[in-house]
Amino acid sequence: MTKVKICGLSTKEAVETAVSAGADYIGFVFAPSKRQVTLEQATELANLIPSNINKVGVFVSPSRAQLLEAIEKVGLDLIQVHGQVADDLFEDLPCASIQALQVDGEGHVPNSQADYLLFDAPVAGSGQPFDWGQLDTTGLPQLFFIAGGLNEDNVVKAIQHFTPYAVDVSSGVETDGQKDHEKIRRFIERVKHGISGTK
Repeated sequence: MTKVKICGLSTKEAVETAVSAGADYIGFVFAPSKRQVTLEQATELANLIPSNINKVGVFVSPSRAQLLEAIEKVGLDLIQVHGQVADDLFEDLPCASIQALQVDGEGHVPNSQADYLLFDAPVAGSGQPFDWGQLDTTGLPQLFFIAGGLNEDNVVKAIQHFTPYAVDVSSGVETDGQKDHEKIRRFIERVKHGISGTK
């Protein structure tokens, strides 16, 4: 069963909706963004998330000190890093890691020390999908997430195309820039129950 990550949550109501609807991962954005939360806000929201759902911190080009502080304060289960990454950033972290890669047309997947990879559109958070035909995921050593412009209308096709470990959505479950609780529910429902089983 494909797992679901709902990203960019910043309110108690949105977190509770994602939890009750069956999300596997809930993402908090610590990088500058309209979805950014502080460590204090994320800590409060994390208290609403049961232990069987993974809490993910999303960063852009962070220092190791920033990661360690957030992991400890919020109780993160994974960190997701976009942007420039030092080779040793993922070594000996106290939690699992995701390296986000923007699919730029070359389809090249760099070697990464992260536990998981996440493939995103050239502009993360834009709501625009990348060209799926440009990415070859055969032979990857890591499990991977597919992100970038996913919504309830195209997520089943994305799963059938890539057979990913997980799918990741943020703007695709928003209306007018705010998390839409019905869209969160429908997206998760589509992933968990909308697959025909044919590849």
